[in-house]
Amino acid sequence: MTEDNAKFPPVDPVKAALTASCPRCGNGKLFDGFSKPRTRCNSCGLDLSWIDSGDGPAIFVILLADLLVVGFAVWVELTYQPSMWLHILVFAPLGVALTLWLMRFLKALLIALQYKHNASQGVIDRG
Repeated sequence: MTEDNAKFPPVDPVKAALTASCPRCGNGKLFDGFSKPRTRCNSCGLDLSWIDSGDGPAIFVILLADLLVVGFAVWVELTYQPSMWLHILVFAPLGVALTLWLMRFLKALLIALQYKHNASQGVIDRG
């Protein structure tokens, strides 16, 4: 990422992630479609081609969604002992919906945090 000299009030990364908006201006859309980042903000013109959230969002989604959905399913099983079809009917859509929402939110959050902290590719200093 190159140095950004534009003058915009700081945008809270969590707010930018919840609204999936530009990390610089907070107005433009961050994604083109469901989770593909745009190449340029349509509001402030920020070049978003540097964006690379990597595998971070996927790892966090796997850990969080599994903990929540499986934990809730185990609690329901131990408390109410419903039939298997009810588990499938309730927890399969819950797992899919939670996974999709978390993926979009966490991807936007990591992008906003990269922008806020001016993160870039690591370089070894050979002195």
